[in-house]
Amino acid sequence: MSCTKIEAVDIFDFVIKKANGIKGLVDTGLENVPKQCIQPKDQRLDKNQLHIDNQESIPTIDLSNWDDVNVVKSIQEAASKWGFFQIINHGIPIEVLENLKEAGHRFFELPAEEKIKYYKENAGPDESVLLFWSAIGEKDEKVLEWRDSIKHGCNPGDDSDLWPPQTREQVLEYEKWAIPLAKKLLEILLKGLNVNENIDETLEPLLMGTMAININYYPPCPNPSLTIGCRRHCDVSCITILLQDDTGGLFVQGTKDNNWIHVTPVKGALAVNIGDSLQIMSNDRYKSVEHCAAVDSSKARISIPLFVNPRLDTVIGPFPQVLETDGEKPVYKQLLFSDYWEYFFSKRPSGKASLDFAKI
Repeated sequence: MSCTKIEAVDIFDFVIKKANGIKGLVDTGLENVPKQCIQPKDQRLDKNQLHIDNQESIPTIDLSNWDDVNVVKSIQEAASKWGFFQIINHGIPIEVLENLKEAGHRFFELPAEEKIKYYKENAGPDESVLLFWSAIGEKDEKVLEWRDSIKHGCNPGDDSDLWPPQTREQVLEYEKWAIPLAKKLLEILLKGLNVNENIDETLEPLLMGTMAININYYPPCPNPSLTIGCRRHCDVSCITILLQDDTGGLFVQGTKDNNWIHVTPVKGALAVNIGDSLQIMSNDRYKSVEHCAAVDSSKARISIPLFVNPRLDTVIGPFPQVLETDGEKPVYKQLLFSDYWEYFFSKRPSGKASLDFAKI
C-alpha cells in the first residue's frame, strides 16, 4: 500500500492500531511528512538554538577507576551542573552493546503481522509487562512522534518469555551488566548527598523499585525539520542510562540562552541523566534536564534507555540527610511516587513543569 492510498483519517489507524508503526509508514514510500506527524513549531528543534560545534558539551567521564576521588567528584558535579553526562570504560563489553542495537533493528524491521503480536492497545505508561507501541500512541494524541518503541520490564515477576525472540537474549544479557552499573552510579550520587548507606533492602525499592529497558527505533524521515523523534521532556526516573548508536540526534538543554547541545555519539559510551525523582530526593542538588531526539533523513536511529525508577508504592521526598547538612528547607513535599507518576504522564510532555506538582 502506498502512502497516497492511506487516507488522512487512517494514518492513526494504520500506524498505531494496525501496528505498522512509523516504520511501516516509511515503507509505503512516502515522500512527505504526513500532517499527523508535523510537530508544532515549539516542539521542533530550532536550528538557531542548536550547538553541534561543541561550544558547550556535556562531560564525558572515564570510569576505569571507580575509587578515584576525582571520578566520584566528576559524577556528582555533572549531576549537579548538567544533569546529563556520558560514561566510558564502564565495564559493559562492547559486543553486548552492539548485539543489543542489532536486536533492535531485527525486531523493528519485522513485518507488521509479526510485531502486532506484542502490541498492547490500552497499555498505560505504568504497564509492567512487555508492550510494543508506535509514535507514542497516547490517548487523544493529535501529533505522532517519529518513533516506534518496545518495552522490556526488568522486575521480579516480569516474564521474559513473553519478549520477542529477536530481542530476548540480548536484553537479558545487557540487563545483567547495566543494572549493577546503575546501582554503582546511584551509590556515588547518594554519597554526594551525605546518604552514605548502600542501596540495600531499605533503599532499593525507593531508588531501583521498577526498571525497564526500552528500545526506540526512529526510521528515516523525508523532512526531519518538521517532526521530532521524541519531544523535549524530562524523565520521571531516578536515573536513566541510555545507549545510542552512531547516527546522532540526542539533544540536551544547555546552560546558556536556551541552547540545545548535541550529545555526540562515542563508541562504547553510555549517556546518563538525572530524572525528576532524584531531583526531588536531592532537594534540587541534582537536576533533571530536558532532552529530545531528532531524526535523520537517510538512516534509522536506535536508542535504548534503561529507566531506573522508584517503586510505585514508595514515598519520595528530600532525603533527611540533605536537609540536615545546612539546615536547608525542603523544596518538595513527601508524596506517593504513583501520584507523581500519574501526574507526570498525564501532562507529558511538560518539561520541567511536572516538578511544580511535587513542590511545597
